[in-house]
Amino acid sequence: MSTPATISPAPAATATPRSFIPALEGMRGLAALGVLVTHVAFQTGATHVPVLGRIWGRFDLAVAVFFALSGFLLWRSHAGAARGMGSAPGVVRYWISRATRILPAYWVAVAVVLTFLPTANASYRTWWANLGLVQVFVPLTLTDGLTQMWSLSVEVAFYLVLPLLALALVRLRGPAARLRVPAILALIAVSLTWAFVPVSTPGGIHHDNWLPGYLPWFGAGMLLAELAVSPPGRMHRWAHHRVRMFLVAAVAFALTATDLAGPEGLVRPEPWQYAVKMALGAVISFALMAPLVLSDRSTHRYLASPLALAVGRWSYGIFIWHLAVLSIVFPVFGLVPFSGHFVYILFLTTVLSVAVASASYALVEEPARRAVKRWEARASNAERPSGSTASPVATSASSSGN
Repeated sequence: MSTPATISPAPAATATPRSFIPALEGMRGLAALGVLVTHVAFQTGATHVPVLGRIWGRFDLAVAVFFALSGFLLWRSHAGAARGMGSAPGVVRYWISRATRILPAYWVAVAVVLTFLPTANASYRTWWANLGLVQVFVPLTLTDGLTQMWSLSVEVAFYLVLPLLALALVRLRGPAARLRVPAILALIAVSLTWAFVPVSTPGGIHHDNWLPGYLPWFGAGMLLAELAVSPPGRMHRWAHHRVRMFLVAAVAFALTATDLAGPEGLVRPEPWQYAVKMALGAVISFALMAPLVLSDRSTHRYLASPLALAVGRWSYGIFIWHLAVLSIVFPVFGLVPFSGHFVYILFLTTVLSVAVASASYALVEEPARRAVKRWEARASNAERPSGSTASPVATSASSSGN
């Protein structure tokens, strides 16, 4: 993770994108807890409670916030470069940064779950599909303790595709940069039709779990990245009103809790319901993040508090470990799945997941980041005598997460 910057937000076109926005770290922590809430609600049967059950079930839209955060953090260097504000990271260094951020802790989680969780399917195919993050393409490889990793598979697909998206818009620079927002909006509009596309897949695989269907959520963050380095306009003025933007997000969330965004439970939605859910998820994440990145208010009392920053720092660990923790909470505390005790199990799972996540950060994530940083420094020093200069790794690439 990056260290907090002291530069205050400035949406003017002459501003340089900040490497770290503390409130986004807090937002990422809340998103991780949101994913945890929806899984606890499902496994305790709380999703079947009238009214509240639909709300708990729709906390899965925390994934939309995760994706939008990645879209913003990884796209902003490209948005800035198109307007003469520095340069985007080199592709190889960018991919190394992403692999360092994602893979070490993830591989440890996969190895632990498949080795020690009794209910996990530890077949050879499950091992290689999960280690390779291709489980959304391989039938029956989303297994107990790791089912949430479908979204990480989609996220990694976005990491791989992002340089191609940047290349597609590379000519929209300088005065033509104003066309980048319409281009991203067009991409979002086209991707909303993905569920209607007839794609033949093996049994147990659904193409609506692939990256094209989730581009609206990533696109929401990409739009914010473009606006953050654009001259102040109407959207910046709207973003200044936090309550108004929160109400927009709240209304959109309320709509997702109806049949407009799909039926209750794990029943697959109709294509039009899937499209509505994607669109509303994009609205929610855009409305929640806009005040943090477009407003000229530099203080965010709660999201930038020490507690929120700590949870944000551990958010990736919370995400990758919470289902494994939840699966052992039931037998250890003598509880039966789908038989209630939502609040009690939520408390236990949250406390234990945060503890495991903090250990994951200290023992795996941070040492891996430091090791790669040292390697990059050595590589840079080795190149200097020959007169070549290593391109810097953009700090935006090291600030995103799940």
